[in-house]
This record gives sequence, structure tokens and C-alpha cells, in this order.
Amino acid sequence: MRQACAKLQEVQGLVSEEQWGRFRFVEGDIRNPQDCAQACEGVDYVLHQAALGSVPRSLADPLTTNNTNITGFLNMLLAARQARVKRFVYAASSSTYGDHPALPKVEDRIGNPLSPYAVTKYVNELYAQVFGAMGDISVMGLRYFNVFGRRQNPEGAYAAVIPKWAAAMIAGDKVHINGDGETSRDFCYIDNVIQINLLAALTQNPQAINQVYNVAVGDRTTLNQLFAALKNALAGLGAQYLQDPVYAGFRAGDVRHSQASIEKAQELLGYRPLFSIGNGIAQAMPWYVANS
Repeated sequence: MRQACAKLQEVQGLVSEEQWGRFRFVEGDIRNPQDCAQACEGVDYVLHQAALGSVPRSLADPLTTNNTNITGFLNMLLAARQARVKRFVYAASSSTYGDHPALPKVEDRIGNPLSPYAVTKYVNELYAQVFGAMGDISVMGLRYFNVFGRRQNPEGAYAAVIPKWAAAMIAGDKVHINGDGETSRDFCYIDNVIQINLLAALTQNPQAINQVYNVAVGDRTTLNQLFAALKNALAGLGAQYLQDPVYAGFRAGDVRHSQASIEKAQELLGYRPLFSIGNGIAQAMPWYVANS
């Protein structure tokens, strides 16, 4: 995060080195109210990233997803309000758009949720809306679209697609694609996400408060294109991946296409994503190789 913060300083001067030194990362169980209270104690700005991700996992175990993502989220909201936090910025999700067919996705037009995970993330937004309307706390939601970057864990059945495929390519293993490979996503590099978290936390624009924003680059990449991009990035580091992908069935609960409109974030927060998917992969692949 320090690297992204330095870039943000250069572009917008939002965070001084002294302010950056006051950021702290807190780990805990959001299902435990005491952990939440300790995390919020003495804090002005909360950037709440904790949740139990994965659409397939929520289909297999909706109760655990509900307990973590709804009860845990409410614990954090209550703790932040009790601690008189100035701004509560939380990770929402593009899954909230559900079956709404329009592209690009615009914040005020959503459809029916397609998974228990999507339900939980939408309920988070409803709780945030209520708490923000009560006036006790300023709340900002960030709907993430397929975030990737350094330090993502490629292990496990629910790993994000980019680190998982990168790890498979580096190891010379097969890459499995759900469906025909023409499913598309708006992949967003982590430094863009850090930028908008800081913008949402520190904005003084009254029109920007108690809102939900898309966090993406406003572009679409198919899984086939992603496979080629990762393969080319690996080749650029002197390693060849010579296998073709293995295609499997479509995954339950997934939407076919996803692309965000970022106009609202640009207008109200001054968000300017610095990394396209190509730039992001070029930044992330050396880390994946070094840590494979």
C-alpha cells in the first residue's frame, strides 16, 4: 500500500508521509464484537475490507457466508459508530448487480442477486444506507470489480482467477476455464483500489458522502484474452507456457459479462485509475514468479 500511496501523493497530494505513518492494518474476526471494537478504538477512518468471498463457497455454505458478511459487517458498523469514527469505507461488490443485463453497470440500477454471497453484499449496502441516514456516521461503499495484484493467495478452490492461473502457468500445470472463455470481467489492479479507498475516506465533497461507487477501470476482458495476457507477461520474464487451456462447464451463480461505469467515482471523488489490466499484470507477474 505504501507504493500506491506514494503514487497518489505525486498525482493528487492527498496523503502526507506523516498521515501515512498513522495508518494501521488490523486483523481479527468480524464475527467477534470485541475484535471489532478494538479495531475501531481511537480511529478516525475505517477502511473495512473483511468478508468471506467466493460465489461458489456461498452456494455450498450460505450460513457461514451470512454470519460473516452480514452479522460481521453489522458488528463493524456498530463498533465504528460507538467509537465515533469520522468515515466508514467498506468493500461492497459488483455481485450486487445480479441479473441486471445492462452494460456498463451503473450504481443506481441493480437486478436480482444470483448467489447468497451477492445477497450478503447487498444487505451490507442497505445497512450502510440506514446508518448513514441516521447521521451518526459517514459511510461509503465501494463495489469492487475483480480486484487482482501482489500478495493474492493462489491456493485453494476459491482463489481469484489471476493468481490461480498465474501459479498454474508458472508450475507448468493446466489452466482450467469455466465455460467457453468468452465470459468477460472488468479486472482492476490493487493500486487503483487503494487510490479510491483513500479518496473515499478523505473527500470533503458533501455530495460524495453516503454513496456507493464502482471500483474498476471501465473496460471488459474475456477469460480467453486474460489467458493470453498472462501467458505473454510470463514470456516477457523469460518463461514459456506452451499448454492450451482446458475448458469446463459454466460455474453456477456467475454472470456472463461485467463492466463498470466509473463516471460517478470520477465526478464526485476525482478517481483516476492509473493501471489498466495490462499494466497491472505487468506489475503483478514478477511478484507471482518470485513467490511461486
